[in-house]
Amino acid sequence: MNLESGQTLGEFIIENQQDFQYSTGELSRLISSIKLATKVVNHKVNQAGLVDILGKFGAENVQGEEQQKLDVFANEVFIKTLSQREVVCGIASEENDDFIEIVNQQNSTKSKYVVLIDPLDGSSNIDVNVSVGTIFSIYRRVTPEGTPVQMEDFLQPGNKQIAAGYVIYGSSTMLIYTTGNGVNGFTLNPSIGTFYLSHPKMQIPEDGKIYSVNEGNYALFPQGVKNYIKYCQMEEDNRPYTSRYIGSLCADFHRNMLKGGIYIYPSGTKSPNGKLRLLYECNPMAFIAEQAGGKASDGFNRIMDIQPTELHQRVPFFCGSKSMVEKAEEFMAKG
Repeated sequence: MNLESGQTLGEFIIENQQDFQYSTGELSRLISSIKLATKVVNHKVNQAGLVDILGKFGAENVQGEEQQKLDVFANEVFIKTLSQREVVCGIASEENDDFIEIVNQQNSTKSKYVVLIDPLDGSSNIDVNVSVGTIFSIYRRVTPEGTPVQMEDFLQPGNKQIAAGYVIYGSSTMLIYTTGNGVNGFTLNPSIGTFYLSHPKMQIPEDGKIYSVNEGNYALFPQGVKNYIKYCQMEEDNRPYTSRYIGSLCADFHRNMLKGGIYIYPSGTKSPNGKLRLLYECNPMAFIAEQAGGKASDGFNRIMDIQPTELHQRVPFFCGSKSMVEKAEEFMAKG
């Protein structure tokens, strides 16, 4: 496909504004802001081996994880870019203890939207040149416009999302997002800095042959997950399946999105409730998966129906091809 002859992300956003529930142009500007920040982060990721951006920052985030220099850089870029466009009233980041209230130049909080973001997913892989990503989720605030943003604006179930997406910084840089009207993917042409529509109306295959789970934690997994893994490895029907685990959610999810497969990060590991965050990772990926014909659950319940109780809440995550997730849920129900 000749990308230059295709539709740009900017053109696509403008053309599809009518698909947004609240078509004021504000959401379009918000997604454009994310697009701009993505290009800045992409440039720095591509320079990682040339400038002093590799390695540990020397501090921990709220989850007690050691921050990488690129984590901090990406977080600052997204917060700064979103704050300056007067399109959001609040931002919550995986890298910050609390949400950030955004007040525009008129000292007003009129903006309708809040953004929850994982600025650099899989950043521990950057030193070894493995794909990393950005994940974002957008909600319409529930408190009155013009008042200070509140925690309840962020603690909304995933079924209230109005947009979500992820960016993968790999052999090519792609931005994939949904506003509830299907999923579309855009590839960055680095020579001119423009995203072009490369993967329209993306669909996760109904079934697949890839399972993605960190089998190094096998001894700690719930029995249902152990039994499902054994099922995946049996020489029967179209099995055994192939095991593929990168350790970067965006990369693992993206591969399974294109080829068909299931991603699992269960409870029972060193993180009792699972490692992934409901608001920054699971909800946006679940929204994308469902819009592409896939499924996402915590092993028992739909991810997007979970009512969040805290900003950095963690949950088990089963996501990907619908039939594979449903089969994993069968094993979880049996225990």
